[in-house]
This record gives sequence, structure tokens and C-alpha cells, in this order.
Amino acid sequence: MKELLVSLASGLVENPEAVEVTVDEPNEEGVTVYHLHVAEGDMGRVIGKQGRIANAIRVVMRAAATRKNETVSVEID
Repeated sequence: MKELLVSLASGLVENPEAVEVTVDEPNEEGVTVYHLHVAEGDMGRVIGKQGRIANAIRVVMRAAATRKNETVSVEID
């Protein structure tokens, strides 16, 4: 899952070396939180107009997690 998020974000940004993903342990509800960190100048590229790209990233991650019977959440920091 982490590799999927890194590859999605790296394709969007101008500085793919700055893409970092940290993963929290599943909380009491079983939700694993992925924190996406990108360079300051690439933040707009990852979020998109009105958050459309960020929502699309979250949808893809949720769909992939559903195939593995997991629950995930993506936060862009």
C-alpha cells in the first residue's frame, strides 16, 4: 500500500525525491493512516483544484485496501 501511494504521488510532483510516506499503526477501529509528505512547491499539484486530485488518491487507496480487507485513510501533510 505504501508503495502504491509513493508511486501515485511521484507521478504528480516535480520533485519525486521529496515524496515521503509514513504509516501509523491501525487504530482501535482498524484504520491505518498514511501520511503523505511532499515538497512545499508540489503541494498544489497533489491537492489539485478543490481537492479533486487528493480525493482521487484517497479513492484509489481505499479501493486497493478493500481488495486486501483493510481500511485506510490518507492525510496530506
